[in-house]
Amino acid sequence: MAGKVILTCALTGSGHTPSMSPYLPYTVSDVVDQGVAAAEAGAAVLHLHARQPEDGSPSPDAALFAAYAKGIKARSDVVVSFSTGGGTGMTVAERLQPVLELRPELCTLNLGTMNYGSFPMIDRYKGRFRYDWEEPYLESTRAEPFVSTYADIEYMLKVVGPQTGTRFEAEAYDTSHLYTLAYYLDQGLVQTPVFVQTIFGTMGGIGPDVDHIVHMKRTADRLLGDAYQWSTLGAGRYQMGIVTAAAIMGSHVRVGLEDSLYLGKGQIAESNASQVTKIRGILEALSLEVATPAEAREMLGLKGLDNVGY
Repeated sequence: MAGKVILTCALTGSGHTPSMSPYLPYTVSDVVDQGVAAAEAGAAVLHLHARQPEDGSPSPDAALFAAYAKGIKARSDVVVSFSTGGGTGMTVAERLQPVLELRPELCTLNLGTMNYGSFPMIDRYKGRFRYDWEEPYLESTRAEPFVSTYADIEYMLKVVGPQTGTRFEAEAYDTSHLYTLAYYLDQGLVQTPVFVQTIFGTMGGIGPDVDHIVHMKRTADRLLGDAYQWSTLGAGRYQMGIVTAAAIMGSHVRVGLEDSLYLGKGQIAESNASQVTKIRGILEALSLEVATPAEAREMLGLKGLDNVGY
């Protein structure tokens, strides 16, 4: 198992809107089908956001998470990670409800409040939005930060994790987030190994440069030692380059239509599985082996499918 790469696929997210790609899944059947296909292509972990099936708008509805998770579980043993990020306008209580009710193996822990800017995409799609909610939603990211306070983080570490047995996919958008995680590790509140997802290229986070990958890795090593498993994602057009560079440095990787709608320059991805297949081919060309869901569970210390609440 040493050296194997955990491949995560983030299926739909809350940043992109349906008008940006006809392949972005938002009905229950599409999310389940694309999730199963991504797992069959080599993803060991599926990262889930929920969307209203009528118009693709982001939703914190636990019933939707349950429908996705049950549908995937019926056809695959892949690990499922629930996002607690949701979207702008959602309260922390709303974002955490699916985790508290359904007790997945993994859920996200955003390590700080931040500006997460999706509004630059408005000009690109102006006049082509299919649904009335899309443009105002993107515009809201100009004025509304994503909120994850120290109190929110402590609640997840002290209550949500112990109560559900769910482990965390800790999302670090900048070096300051690694220092926050290290603080709580020193306080004895972080169960190890912690799955750290370092994120490059989002507006409001650290940039998509190889120097930044090296800096984040060195910082994490200094602060966290051997208490973490490192994974990386690149946003938008930086996706494949960032994760390939990070994989060479020893990182696990994440792809998916949440992070980028494209397979290559000017080539829109027709499924999540197509991105998984591409990065798996790159990893194998680098003599790196992709982990199975069972191997990912062992590396991350997860509780297993028999102990989820769905």
